[in-house]
Order: sequence, then C-alpha cells, then structure tokens
Amino acid sequence: MLNISLADYGVGNLHSLKKALEMCNANVTVVTDMKYLLDAECIAFPGVGAFDKTMEKLTPYRDDICDVLSNGTPAIGICIGTQILFNGSEEGVTPGLGFINGDVVKLKAKCIPHMGWNHVESQSELMEGVDNRYFYFAHSFHCLPSDALAVLGMTEYESLEFPVLFRKNNFIGSQFHPEKSSVSGLKFLSNFVKFAEGCL
Repeated sequence: MLNISLADYGVGNLHSLKKALEMCNANVTVVTDMKYLLDAECIAFPGVGAFDKTMEKLTPYRDDICDVLSNGTPAIGICIGTQILFNGSEEGVTPGLGFINGDVVKLKAKCIPHMGWNHVESQSELMEGVDNRYFYFAHSFHCLPSDALAVLGMTEYESLEFPVLFRKNNFIGSQFHPEKSSVSGLKFLSNFVKFAEGCL
C-alpha cells in the first residue's frame, strides 16, 4: 500500500483529500512539520488557501523539497498545492518552491473566482478510465509554466483556455479539485496512486 504524507501547512481542510486518497487504497499520514516530507514515500500538497500563507511553513525547506522531487519522489499538488511549485504568484510576494519554471497569474475573466465544473482536455494516463472529464474548480489564479511539455491538460472558461494539469519528473499537479469531483475525481486519484506506486 502506498504511503502518502499529506502536508498540513495550516490552511484549508484536509479531510476530503485524505478520505479520497484512502478510498483509492493509499495510507495517508497528515504531516504538520514539513521536515518529514523529506523522507516521504509520496507527498500530497493539498488545495485551498492563499499563496503566501501556504508558503510560510514550506519556505525553510524550499531547496530540500525541490531536491526530493528532483530525485523522483512521487507527489501530487492540488490547486494552491500546485501553484506553490511554481516560481511565484501574482496573489502574493513570497517566492514559490520554484520546482516548475513559470508563474501563477490572475484569471483574466469577468467572473472570478472560477467556481464550478469544467471539462478537462487531456491524453494523460492519469485520465485512463475517466469517462466524464468534468472536474470541479475553485480558483482565481492559474499556472503558466515556461515549458509547454509540463502541461498535460487544458480547460476553457469564459473563452479563456489555460493549462490545468501538469507534470515534472514524478510530480503531478492539478488546478481542479479531484477530491471534490465525484466518481471522475476518485478515478483520477486512483490512477495517481497507481502511477506513484510505479515510481517506487
């Protein structure tokens, strides 16, 4: 069984993600001291929260976390948990982890935050068996990686097309919330668990 360390950086509610990953046959441990992420078998960076606040606990371990991810430790980021892997965000002033080159920018849409169900276009193995590609979103900012090869999936909102699924090494990041996306989200997370197990 895959052991996932779920980072509790003091923002948001971890319960729904923890429960969803456990339903996908993973053993999930909530980690409040970020130094324990460095020895994790697999890491989960949850969503919900402001950029600067999320980075407070992670900043002292910024380089170490990037080293762990560069060395192939599987990890998943969701919403803000993906955004913090980038260089920085227009939402705050604190630098991100910088694992993925690129920035987080504000959605150029009339209605923000973007909240609701949107279709995700992707050919990724993480979407295998996901018949309904609609996932739940709740965000005002989105990621723009410098390398187009880091993008695994796109969505469209108010005629704006932007990336919402990412990969670098064994890190997978989603702008959407699979833990709030019903059957499709659980299948996506189940695929991630299999992917992570294959990385070990």
